Amino acid sequence: MIDGQGPAQRLFTATRRLLGSLLATGETRLRLAVLELEEERARLMGLLLLAGLALILLLLGIGVLTTLVIVAFWDTHRLTAIAASAGVLLVSGLLLCLWVMRLARRRTLLVSTLKHLATDRDLAERERREARHDD
Repeated sequence: MIDGQGPAQRLFTATRRLLGSLLATGETRLRLAVLELEEERARLMGLLLLAGLALILLLLGIGVLTTLVIVAFWDTHRLTAIAASAGVLLVSGLLLCLWVMRLARRRTLLVSTLKHLATDRDLAERERREARHDD
């Protein structure tokens, strides 16, 4: 520090530096959050397109397979083939719904930003405790 500064001027300078540092940190965290949101949006759009295409193809495949099973057993066990096909489809659908619900509960949005903010908070708390011990 400059020796010609009085206590009030030094306090003002230190406060200005602290505010500048806080603004820079806040800006960095905000940029990180925006970047993560843009990446998540692009990832979700790609996943939705692929999931939609996969669902259409699976639906067509399951329809053709179900028709094949029913036609194969038409003369002997037609009702059993229909019931078995319907049961397999319903159980598979239920299991897939449960799996999707479990995957949907995972937190992925802004994980890195939240981690960095927690680190910043821990560092500020540590500095505050150290400043308290120095007094």
